[in-house]
Amino acid sequence: MPAPILELQDVHKHYHMGSVVVEALRGVSLTLQPGEYLSIMGPSGCGKSTLLNVLGCLDRPTAGRYLLGDQDVSRLDDDALSTIRGTRLGFVFQSYNLIPQLTVVENIEVPLFYQGCPEELSRTRARQMAERVGLGHRLDHRPYELSGGQQQRVAIARALVNDPLVILADEPTGNLDSVSGREVLDLFDELHAQGRTLILVTHDPTVAERADRILRLRDGRVEKDERRRPPPSTHIHTSAP
Repeated sequence: MPAPILELQDVHKHYHMGSVVVEALRGVSLTLQPGEYLSIMGPSGCGKSTLLNVLGCLDRPTAGRYLLGDQDVSRLDDDALSTIRGTRLGFVFQSYNLIPQLTVVENIEVPLFYQGCPEELSRTRARQMAERVGLGHRLDHRPYELSGGQQQRVAIARALVNDPLVILADEPTGNLDSVSGREVLDLFDELHAQGRTLILVTHDPTVAERADRILRLRDGRVEKDERRRPPPSTHIHTSAP
């Protein structure tokens, strides 16, 4: 079995609200293999968003360790975390988070711009990603000219363009109708079949059941870690160094 693509070791996250300490995560441990598809579920306030923020290097653990690839990212400074987010992680949000003034291809290019990627290479890769998610005919359209499902496809292409180690999705079908939601989930299934590592936060059991594995949180702890299929052992996609 390959080395884990990420590992949380007894991770705690506390927030101070005045004199009150809120324990959002209380000793969460998790090991994810390359190519796994994990969904995270739990009731409101269980720690799903906090866990996603830690996994996405948007926040640091109060205690415990977070290993991403071969790097301990638990205590990195803000600049280093920003670099990790830009080069090793891809994000898909419920509200798409597209820039309304930019075209489809320009929105997809945004992560490459922050990496200092040459313009010609950046445009080529963005066009390739647009084709991959079925939007090659919409390159010059702006977000307001697209359906919700198409906007989410742009967001997925943007998440893929930097060839990330892990794709993190936060309620990616939450704003979509049932048909568009299925199309987006089918796209995630395709990415998974190609060896991508996916982490998806959802409240919808039918969405969660697409994954290999369901992690259920309650009160900041892992209540259940249900593996529905064995971890993949071949055809694993790993990000270029």
